[in-house]
Order: sequence, then C-alpha cells, then structure tokens
Amino acid sequence: MSPADIIKALPYAYPFFFVDEINEVDEDHIIGHYTIKRDEYFFQGHFPNMPVVPGVIITEIMAQIGLVSFGIYLKGTSTLGEVLPVFNHSNLDFLRPVKAEDKLRIEAKKLYFRFGKLKCKVSCSCDGVEIARGELSGMIVNKSNLE
Repeated sequence: MSPADIIKALPYAYPFFFVDEINEVDEDHIIGHYTIKRDEYFFQGHFPNMPVVPGVIITEIMAQIGLVSFGIYLKGTSTLGEVLPVFNHSNLDFLRPVKAEDKLRIEAKKLYFRFGKLKCKVSCSCDGVEIARGELSGMIVNKSNLE
C-alpha cells in the first residue's frame, strides 16, 4: 500500500485532517509530516494573543499519522470510509509549545499489532527538536463489523 493510498483511506476531513504527507512506512515504523497552518480553527480561542497548538491537537496529529495511518497500512485496508479508528490509550509527555507554521515530523515505531490493536512508541519533533513523545494505542476496525 502506498503512502497516497493510506492518506486517501483516512476517515477524516477538513478542518480535522492533520496529515500532509507520509514519507516512510513499513511493517515496523511510519514517518509523516503535518504543517500547522496560520488559520487553524483552534487558534481563534486557544490563547488568542499568543496562539499555541492545544496538546489535544498535537495528540490527534500524532494519532492520525502514528496510529491510524500506520494501522491502515498494517491492516492493508485502502477503501475510503471502510475503517473506523478506536482510540484506546495515550501516555504522552509534552516538551515545548507548537505554533503556526511549525512543520511537525511524527515517527511511530510498532510495539505490537495483534487482533486489530496497535500500540506504538511515538515522537513529534520540529526542526530536529523533540516536542512530544510517548505511547499511543488503538484499534482499526472495519465499519462493516459494526453494522
């Protein structure tokens, strides 16, 4: 499955789509990027005089690349709308703030993938400086199993 196929299969849409590119993916890891736009919707109310990206959005960016995109690749599901990610757990440390125009590099390394559940060690960096790190886990389920 190509990076373009993975991005097409993601079950997100603007303004909640946080994957610009997937640069590397294999059975053990994924690397992708997202650049924070100056006009992101959350800047309107999150410290308007000193806009920084909320930690929950950084978590979501890390999850969309490091968990959902990676899970789609590992599961081999490429049909748009076929999968539904179910987030289970996060344990992240935030090390510095993120602001508009920061290009975030997300890297995830598989700890395990079994019975549809993926657990990864993830990191988020900008210009070589680590912003956040920790672990994420979740499940990638086929929507047809829920109907």
